[in-house]
Amino acid sequence: MILFEKFGFTPTGHVTISVHSVSVASSLNAPNPVSSRLGFFLLSEESLLQVILEIQENPNFCVLDSHYILSLFTFRDLSPPPLSSFNQSYPVTAPNEYSLFFANCAPETRVSMSVKTEVYNLDRDGSKDYLSAGLTQLPTLFTLYFLAYAGFLGLWIYVCYNNKRSVHRIHLLMSGLLLMKALNLICAAEDKHYVKVTGTPHGWDVLFYIFQFIRVVLLFTVIVLIGTGWSFLKPFLQEKEKKVLMVVIPLQVLANIASVVIGETGPFIKDWVTWNQVFLLIDIICCCAIIFPIVWSIRSLRENSKTDGKAARNLAKLQLFRQFYIVVIGYLYFTRIVVFALKTIAAYKYQWVSNAAEETASLVFYVVIFYMFRPVEKNEYFVLDEEDEEAAELALRDEEFEL
Repeated sequence: MILFEKFGFTPTGHVTISVHSVSVASSLNAPNPVSSRLGFFLLSEESLLQVILEIQENPNFCVLDSHYILSLFTFRDLSPPPLSSFNQSYPVTAPNEYSLFFANCAPETRVSMSVKTEVYNLDRDGSKDYLSAGLTQLPTLFTLYFLAYAGFLGLWIYVCYNNKRSVHRIHLLMSGLLLMKALNLICAAEDKHYVKVTGTPHGWDVLFYIFQFIRVVLLFTVIVLIGTGWSFLKPFLQEKEKKVLMVVIPLQVLANIASVVIGETGPFIKDWVTWNQVFLLIDIICCCAIIFPIVWSIRSLRENSKTDGKAARNLAKLQLFRQFYIVVIGYLYFTRIVVFALKTIAAYKYQWVSNAAEETASLVFYVVIFYMFRPVEKNEYFVLDEEDEEAAELALRDEEFEL
């Protein structure tokens, strides 16, 4: 069985399958015609469990004989050689999320063919919508978030311009991050729009992957650099902090290659599952790696507070980095665990909800981080009165800042 794709159908859903250049080679003289043992079918998530049970009960059972599948056609319907082709459109009258499969139940049989599939729903005006029923809202969703980030970028530039003396190199990187995020979103909106209307992204997917790569590398770099206190607490990076960047950036290159393979192919290629596992593993490693610089900064500030006599200032920095640590952990947890849970439990009609949750969490994260580390001449964390020193020294003796 080869899974081609999953798609959420409305009552006006259609599947079009075009097959040509078919070649079937069998080394056995099977009693049943081989052509009836090869074919395409649709299978819903609910029926998948029943089919698995049927196969477990009878290892020789052919899924094409199951009552739980929606059979489209078998190779008996092919035109006679040498053309050996087939082209047919099928209405899907029962709305649901279906998986399109090809099954080869003929033993010792090799099949070679060229296949083109179209899955779509019809809108009220009769036009085709090539996005799944739960994803058709994505172009509008991504456009709205692009406008939000464009406004955010304008506000950030205004804040930086009004506080020129307090602008550090990290603030310029943060500006670049906002720009890449906005460009990534508008490309995602255009990509989904063209897929929705025509079935193909018309090159917008290339721009999307380029800006996604730059944006993700910048995001992890900014989190690491803020975690180290680079540019606003110290002008240099320590050797171990450089090593974190040297690990994270190449891993993100590999993660983005995996993302392109996952997005531009599908479960029908041989190593698709492996690429998904590679992406997940790299993402977990990077998420763990970026936490270390924040922990190092907190420990360093705590040790320095015992010797430099600046208790209030160190307490403020400790509070800032502790808050930053909590925000980063919360963001990583939500976008990796909660969003995945939403994708898993949400009905196929509401798949867009997980995208909306992820983008909302990202926007909140950006707003909080940018506010905490905004360029201001009298930053509340770093400019303190001498009268706070005694209270700060007492607070620093407490163990609440130990991680």
